[in-house]
Amino acid sequence: MKPINDRVVVKPAPASEKTAGGIIIPDTAKEKPQRGEVVAVGPGKDGNLMTVADGDIVLYGKYAGQELNYEGHDYLIMREDDILVILDR
Repeated sequence: MKPINDRVVVKPAPASEKTAGGIIIPDTAKEKPQRGEVVAVGPGKDGNLMTVADGDIVLYGKYAGQELNYEGHDYLIMREDDILVILDR
């Protein structure tokens, strides 16, 4: 998978199954993850280089990106602008 322009493909972190107190969260109550790993980065747009790189752990907006299931795995495709912070390289 190779995104175009300023698009980034992110593999979301799995949703939390339990609370800190050990209560199991049902599927209908799980919150959408806002953290994930960058798996592919486009070349940039209008001469602007991309800030994120493959392997970066990032935080993104709650409703950012377009969901995609590719070869049995869930991904999000979003603009680099939808990424709020890089946590780890």
